[in-house]
Amino acid sequence: MTDFLSLGDLKDRRAWQATLAEFMGLFLFVFIGPGAVVGTSMLVGGGELTVARLTAIALAHGLAIAVLVAAIARVSGGHINPAVTITAVVTRKMGMVKGCMYVVAQLLGAALGALLLAAVVPNAAEGALGGNALSIDVGPGLVVEIVLTFALVFVIFATAVDPKGPAHLAPFAIGITVLIAHFIGVPLTGASMNPARSFGPALATGMWADHWVYWVGPIIGGLIAGVLYDMVYIKGRKDEAA
Repeated sequence: MTDFLSLGDLKDRRAWQATLAEFMGLFLFVFIGPGAVVGTSMLVGGGELTVARLTAIALAHGLAIAVLVAAIARVSGGHINPAVTITAVVTRKMGMVKGCMYVVAQLLGAALGALLLAAVVPNAAEGALGGNALSIDVGPGLVVEIVLTFALVFVIFATAVDPKGPAHLAPFAIGITVLIAHFIGVPLTGASMNPARSFGPALATGMWADHWVYWVGPIIGGLIAGVLYDMVYIKGRKDEAA
């Protein structure tokens, strides 16, 4: 309990290096992901979601996450998502103080990425700046975000967190999961799975409609997946060995 609540991370240079990595990860992810939404909108001359545009958006998000996780995983674990960090704290994979440092940095990085994107994108094309929005009712939208984030965090725990998981494949597996989830989620909710991904564009544009869905859904989905995997597969394996 002492380590979990320790303030030592506030004085730990490595903890701040990891926090900075999370800041940069979200900054780049939000600039690239929503940037792809805005860029493809400019190419098709409007907001129509064609199959080709959906594919481009999914690829941009999936490949960006894969590359960024590979880049910073050894420094910070490559969370790049407050839902992942919160799940890591709840399952005691990291301390609460360090988790709070991560989440603050993630939100600041997402905000800077979205604000910079807004600064460079022509006003006529800015729109919602690639922000997430519901195309279905709130209840079903919440369920979609829960299920998609469950899939994402389950893969993260199975590959990156589990000591016996294929850690070398984690960036690829996580990126592919994000990519696939976008094919399902973009037409329905925008496929956030990441509160910071939704927060950045919302802050930059002032469009906060149903924003709570993009916090509650990913956090619930992430917690269910992480706690379930941890109890059944990681702790369960240790209990069997004992």
